[in-house]
Amino acid sequence: MKRLPPVAILALLAAPALAQTPPAPQAGYIVVALQPVRDQTSYTGHIASPGVVQIQARVTGYLEAQDFTDGAYVTKGQTLYEIERPPYQAALAQAQAALAQAQAQEKLAQVTLARAKALLHTAAGTQAALDQALATDQSDQAAVLAAQAQVQTAQINLGYTTITAPISGLIGATTVTPGNVVGPSTGTLATLVTQDPMYVDFALPDADALKFQSHISQLDVVLTLPDGSTYGPTGRVDFTGNQVDESTDTLAWRATIANPGHRLQDGEYVQVTLRDRTPKPAILVPLAALGTDQIGTFVLVIGPGDKIIRRNVTLGPQSNTSVQILSGLHPGDRLVVEGLQSLHPGVVAKPYKAAP
Repeated sequence: MKRLPPVAILALLAAPALAQTPPAPQAGYIVVALQPVRDQTSYTGHIASPGVVQIQARVTGYLEAQDFTDGAYVTKGQTLYEIERPPYQAALAQAQAALAQAQAQEKLAQVTLARAKALLHTAAGTQAALDQALATDQSDQAAVLAAQAQVQTAQINLGYTTITAPISGLIGATTVTPGNVVGPSTGTLATLVTQDPMYVDFALPDADALKFQSHISQLDVVLTLPDGSTYGPTGRVDFTGNQVDESTDTLAWRATIANPGHRLQDGEYVQVTLRDRTPKPAILVPLAALGTDQIGTFVLVIGPGDKIIRRNVTLGPQSNTSVQILSGLHPGDRLVVEGLQSLHPGVVAKPYKAAP
């Protein structure tokens, strides 16, 4: 039997070993870069109207007319209800007649006083008559003032028979329909709320309030509505509470925001985001690039020689898709974002540039 030369035997032995050498794992990366970022923090808040008015009757009478449509937008000064007028017109006429009588009586008292003064230094006049005339004149002057007040009261009550909108806003449904008797004891006839602008009330943990306190004027207030959409206009913080709630360790804040389309409704719950108006450079990475173990949160980067390196990182604010890295990464680092399942520190990878 012919023997193989030693070189051939070594080649045959090495061939399977070479075939079993696995290829280098692929690593998709992005280049870390600084991006303009606005720091922001979100809280739960609710919408409140700056003006809420309970419409009530100030005089008693039959409700003759309702001059608005339930749920309509009304303007300041617009007539809302009309209460029967004749009883109050009659009361005004009676007060005016009493005033005329009091004025006539006072005029007579003035004439009598003038005559008493003229006769004082004659045989027909006395000091007692002058004193009496003076007292009568002053009493009649007071009666005129009282009658004038009665006329004014009657005019005011007559004016109350027409109920107008004290502010512009959205009015609710009426609680009393025409034909019923209304008065001060009836209660609320309808509720009127202003629509533009609106308040946003929310509470901050005391630590957050201290953080934002120094630059409140540089904060934008962004709202996320219950349907998940972002409300267009941004608001401004215009009020901060002066007492921390001991039970929740929070401080009440309020912002004002425009509501031109009346999309915001009084009492509606929203997500309130406080956001710095001026962006600052920061490192953002996809949430998918993060790993977590007993040591903490980390990322993988491609180092010299395409070797995979672990970097422990400190996280900052995050969104649904990305997170801010406060420490552990630097601009220019090659951050692994694809192929993470087959990579571990120390392995030499085959890098490729992943889509942003």
